Amino acid sequence: MSSASVEDSTLIAADGTRLRRQLWRCAVPPTLAVARGSVLIVHGLGEHIGRYYWLATQLAAAGWNVVGADLRGHGRSGGARGSLRGAGVGNAPHDDALLTDLAQVIDSVRAELPAPLVLLGHSLGGLVASRFVAEGLAAVPAPWWRPLQALVLSSPALDTGLGAWQRLQLRLMGALAPDVAVGNGLNPDHVSRDPAVVAAYRADALVHDRITARLVRFIVTAGAQVQAAAPRWALPTLLLYAGTDRLVRAAGSAAFAAAAPSKVVLAQSFPALFHEVFNEPERDQVLAALQAWLDRLGA
Repeated sequence: MSSASVEDSTLIAADGTRLRRQLWRCAVPPTLAVARGSVLIVHGLGEHIGRYYWLATQLAAAGWNVVGADLRGHGRSGGARGSLRGAGVGNAPHDDALLTDLAQVIDSVRAELPAPLVLLGHSLGGLVASRFVAEGLAAVPAPWWRPLQALVLSSPALDTGLGAWQRLQLRLMGALAPDVAVGNGLNPDHVSRDPAVVAAYRADALVHDRITARLVRFIVTAGAQVQAAAPRWALPTLLLYAGTDRLVRAAGSAAFAAAAPSKVVLAQSFPALFHEVFNEPERDQVLAALQAWLDRLGA
């Protein structure tokens, strides 16, 4: 099995926020003349791209260059923890910050690495990735939108399961203190059924439990926008989701898959798995499903 070298770099977002990027550059396997392309991973809430080391190295060994950047307010990137606010003094937070940041990361990948470019988002990252793709269905897409070759969603946060009382609290917090960070309420025990994964998550100094009302509002709004766009979905998409997910509602993924064209979106549920399907004891099965789909892309 071929190995991958890991390279760290820094991007500066439009508002001055520092974004830490990591690249697993593949060593092209003997069976390939060139790399298959590039996979850009977008991580979930409260974590960082370093937690995707196993997945990245597996994909790199299969001939893919793999890139990921810590979201603003996460990991080694700048910005207040769990916030959309930029790191620059006086910079006002904006609701599309994660989307404009993603566009910049995509541009950096395209300038450096071969096509095709596959976007792979997990949880919050899956929501960001799918919202990014959905923008391309607008009559006049936003300036930050970029075309992609394919999309992979891992337990995307398309439905957070907020009740009426929680939505009322969100409206109040959004009006009074939209950028004050509070606990996100996620239980680390529900990340994975593997005790070692949970222990590592709890011990990881780069993992945090912060979130602001502005970020929650983005999550709720973007989820609704993606669901509304599902019937018109046109980008080849693989949806892998946990059937026993206690951090986001699996029903959100099921609803998206049911509404989207079956020739475009391939959905696979893993009934016994917890939220992080690539960190479960059965992760080899999930990886096999991903690699088989990538192979069918003809890349």
